[in-house]
Amino acid sequence: MAQANASPKTKTLPYDVAEQLRTPQEMAAYLDAWLAEAPDDAAGIARALGDIARAKGMTQVARDAGLSRESLYKALSENGNPSFATVLKVARAVGVRLHAAVS
Repeated sequence: MAQANASPKTKTLPYDVAEQLRTPQEMAAYLDAWLAEAPDDAAGIARALGDIARAKGMTQVARDAGLSRESLYKALSENGNPSFATVLKVARAVGVRLHAAVS
């Protein structure tokens, strides 16, 4: 017997922040927010760079950074641990700069 008041099933989709990063300004603001809000979370900052790289296109970012696409995915994944040199290469490739400020 079907319920008369049954509500339709809601379809949910996974959220991907990379789809929301459309402009260089949005990408820089996103990374800046990570650096400001979680300055000790190296893995989170690397993932944020990964989100930006996916928004720009991983293949092009890997090429511009001088890395293989596979190594870029691995370095910027949740379990990745990129070297600082890799972080700098990726930042340059996606068009953002890291800044120092007095805390």
